[in-house]
Amino acid sequence: MKKLLVICGPTASGKTALAVQCARLLDGEIVSCDALLIYRGLEIGTAKPTKEEMGGIPHHMIDAVAPTENFSVSDFERMALPIVEDILARGKVPILCGGTGFYLNSILFHHAFGNAPADAEIRNKYEKIAERDGKEALHDILRRVDPESAEKLHTNDVKRVVRALEIYELTGKKKSEQNDGDIPRYPFFAFAFDYPREELYRRIERRVDEMFERGLIKEVESLLQSGVPEDAQCMQGIGYKEIVEGLKNGDLQSTMSDIIKKNTRNYAKRQETFFNKMKNLYRIAPSDAETAAREVIKIYGHQ
Repeated sequence: MKKLLVICGPTASGKTALAVQCARLLDGEIVSCDALLIYRGLEIGTAKPTKEEMGGIPHHMIDAVAPTENFSVSDFERMALPIVEDILARGKVPILCGGTGFYLNSILFHHAFGNAPADAEIRNKYEKIAERDGKEALHDILRRVDPESAEKLHTNDVKRVVRALEIYELTGKKKSEQNDGDIPRYPFFAFAFDYPREELYRRIERRVDEMFERGLIKEVESLLQSGVPEDAQCMQGIGYKEIVEGLKNGDLQSTMSDIIKKNTRNYAKRQETFFNKMKNLYRIAPSDAETAAREVIKIYGHQ
């Protein structure tokens, strides 16, 4: 079986350009693993790659759902896994590219749900809580009884949050105390640029400045005018929620920009923490995409 190639890392670290160059060298296709690129109509605030930036390489899981839809990790797994299997079946290399760690892991690993039996009544109870009070309230319940599992499970992954609560209620033991583990689906090797923090922050600030120059505020206004609710899941993404609040409060562009930069820096730190725990991760020195791709292929090809 061909090994999967993963290009990951924090926002603004040059993942797309590197993935495109690797795809050219390996006869690969790119599967985006980004929680906002999945939405149609979100272009500027997501730094969605243009046709030119895609370089003629097939990209999957971009513009896959409407901006009014909710989308979970389970939804991503359901849609993306058959794409990965199809790429493999055609003799090409799937290149997973993105910074949403939960999306990446949903493809790379089988996630065991614990040894406790299913209980429809308990499951229904927690599903109703999610419907009535929201996904965040459900996730808070899990955080109180099993903080370790809550840390690993995304708020939007209601199915697995419910299952963790079900296990706790049935057994009295945390799901995190049961040796489930993650079972790899495929052999893979992951790569990320090893930027010094200050340089990464400068890249983030430049990207945010460019987003405003390209018309980020108008993009958000257009989405709202088209009927996308301000509390839609896609509008909770960094760069969108700050603009929504700024428009409501009459903030100046400079204020919005500063808040987005701060929130993006904080998000990049969380991404780095996540990827530092990733198996088979190689850090490579920052360089142009072509040079970096040759380094990636050299390591990938010898494993």
